[in-house]
Amino acid sequence: MPTVHDVERAMFDWAPRELAEDWDNVGLLCGRAERKVTRVLVALDPFEDVCREAYERGAELIVTHHPLIFVPPHSVTDRDSIGRCILYLAQHDIAAINAHTNLDCAVGGVNDVLARTLGLSDVHVIGNKKRDAQGRECALLRAGTVEETSFADFAAGVKQALGCAGLRCIDALRPVRRVAVGGGACGSELLDAVDAGCDTFVTADVKYNQFWDAHDLGINLIDAGHFETENPVCEAIATYLREKFPALDVLLSEKHADPIKFL
Repeated sequence: MPTVHDVERAMFDWAPRELAEDWDNVGLLCGRAERKVTRVLVALDPFEDVCREAYERGAELIVTHHPLIFVPPHSVTDRDSIGRCILYLAQHDIAAINAHTNLDCAVGGVNDVLARTLGLSDVHVIGNKKRDAQGRECALLRAGTVEETSFADFAAGVKQALGCAGLRCIDALRPVRRVAVGGGACGSELLDAVDAGCDTFVTADVKYNQFWDAHDLGINLIDAGHFETENPVCEAIATYLREKFPALDVLLSEKHADPIKFL
C-alpha cells in the first residue's frame, strides 16, 4: 500500500511545489508521512464536513485543493474551525494534503479543467508564465475560443456547466468568442485577459472596483463563484490518483458543497 508521502510526491509530480505562490501553503499539512493509505477522500476544501466524512467513510487521507492551514495558527484548540479540524484529523490519524496555487498553474490543473468544462478550444496559458520540470509553459490563467455567441447565451451555458445558483456579470455588449478563465479569486488578473485579446473573462470573488474596471475596459466579466469554478478539478484529482495508485480506493466527497445561497 502507498504511504501518505507517496501520494504527496505524486501530487507534486503533477503540480510541482515551485509553481505555488510564495505566500501559499501546499503539500502535507497534517498527519504522518509514513502512514499507510488504502482509501483517499478528495474534496475542494478540508473543512469540518470533509474531515467527518473522511472518518465516516474510512479514509486515512484527504486530498484537497485548498489548504487546511493557510495562515499559521497561534494555537490549535476547539475554539475555531481550523483548530477543530486539526484536532479531529489527529485524533483519527487522518492526514491532509493539498495542491493549491501549484495546481492552479499546472498543466491539466484547475484552469485547464475549467476551460474544458466550459467547452473552450485552442486552450493555452496567458499571463505571467513559468515552466515546469518538463519545460512546459504554466501560468495561472487559460484562454481559448468558443463558437461566437451572444453574452446571454454564453453566460447561461456557464451557469449550467458549473451548476451555479447565480452569476454576477458585466455585459460589455459584445459577442463572446475569445474567453479567459481563472478559477477562484482571479479578478486581479483582469488585465492579463485584456492583454491576451479576450472579450470575456470567467472567474470568481470579483471586487466591486474590478467590475467597474471590466465595464470601462469593455470586456465581458462573469463571476461564477469560487466553489463552482474550482470544484471540477476534484474529479481530475481523483482520476489522477486512481491511475497512479490502482490499489487505492479514491472517493469524491458527497457532502461538501458551496455554502453560499442565493435568495
